[in-house]
Amino acid sequence: MRVRDAFDELHRRWRAGEAVALATVVATWRSAPQPPGAAMLVTADGAVTGSVSGGCVEADLYERAREVLAGGTPELIRYGVSDDDAFAVGLTCGGVLEVFVERIEPIGFPQLGTVAGARRSGAPTAVVTCVGADAGDEPGTAPADPAGRLGRRLVLAGERVLGSLGSERLDAAAAADALGLLTAGRSGMLRYGYDGQRRGSGVSLFVAAYTTPPRMIVFGAIDFAAAVTRIGAFLGYRVTVCDARSVFATARRFPEADEVVVDWPHRYLQAELDAGRIDGRTAICVLTHDPKYDVPVLALALRRPMAYVGAMGSRRTHDERRKRLREAGVTVEQLARLASPIGLDLGGRTPEETAVSVAAQIVADRWRGSGRPLAELAGPIHGPGQADRAVAAG
Repeated sequence: MRVRDAFDELHRRWRAGEAVALATVVATWRSAPQPPGAAMLVTADGAVTGSVSGGCVEADLYERAREVLAGGTPELIRYGVSDDDAFAVGLTCGGVLEVFVERIEPIGFPQLGTVAGARRSGAPTAVVTCVGADAGDEPGTAPADPAGRLGRRLVLAGERVLGSLGSERLDAAAAADALGLLTAGRSGMLRYGYDGQRRGSGVSLFVAAYTTPPRMIVFGAIDFAAAVTRIGAFLGYRVTVCDARSVFATARRFPEADEVVVDWPHRYLQAELDAGRIDGRTAICVLTHDPKYDVPVLALALRRPMAYVGAMGSRRTHDERRKRLREAGVTVEQLARLASPIGLDLGGRTPEETAVSVAAQIVADRWRGSGRPLAELAGPIHGPGQADRAVAAG
């Protein structure tokens, strides 16, 4: 059960002024029964909401949560470190999971009401929590106090960043990287040095993302579409492949796709728009090369504020497509949003190399990247202004 399933009860108890213990899966390995973000809530009256393992470790975790609720000190617990440990707590699936147990009360988490409001409105929201802290190890510096960081939070709600993890540089680094996870609709772990250095030791942060994954719709069930689908899934998109030709649009040919649809592209896109399943994060990749398919769907897509609209084809195909789109009533301003020919100039030839160029263009467009080698640029690698754009797109 994901953290959002326990969230309503958490918010209800928070509004009532009660302290509760929240146990959240923050990392998993192998065949762990629940993904990161699964949560279990334990209250002072002994009530339990949610689950972190479907029953494998709940009995042991319940007692640990009660101790944290009474003492207030957060704890990061690993289950399944060895086969003996796994069987001792009932984790017989062979998986490994780390669970962060913390005490939550209104005075210690004043931003929870903001998070609840953002969730109700559908605004993408992330809660970044320090779940692990090592002793400071920089030469010439005194060891940091791990207990001072555990349980600290940073909240990304709309364009606001609330709270602090204990360092301005750490806050800035965590906010930028958490925004990337939030935009992809994924929860996960981040690790930094105590002052925000991007390295593998220091503090461990868990990002709980409250949003749905962005969508990528690939029109045209060709070999290039299979490669684009794979890289889209890798980037965290929920990928749909759509083609009117049933002989090509099959789940067997596109195992990485979340769904494969047999329909005319423009008809399918219109239905998704009418159902409210398309938003400003959606990426559209039109790979059909056939005017009767791509012109109607592009004309529809370019009139909507989507994150990316690209179309495959040669220069000659591109020129002819632009002419047809203008005849279909697409304005010059709308045409300027069309990435055609699709992708960045990487010099690739194969479907996989082409998919990399398409993905690179989508990422660059999302974060306002230049597409140039970083070695040729100066200043911060994660430039200013990107956060506002990404949050607003959600």
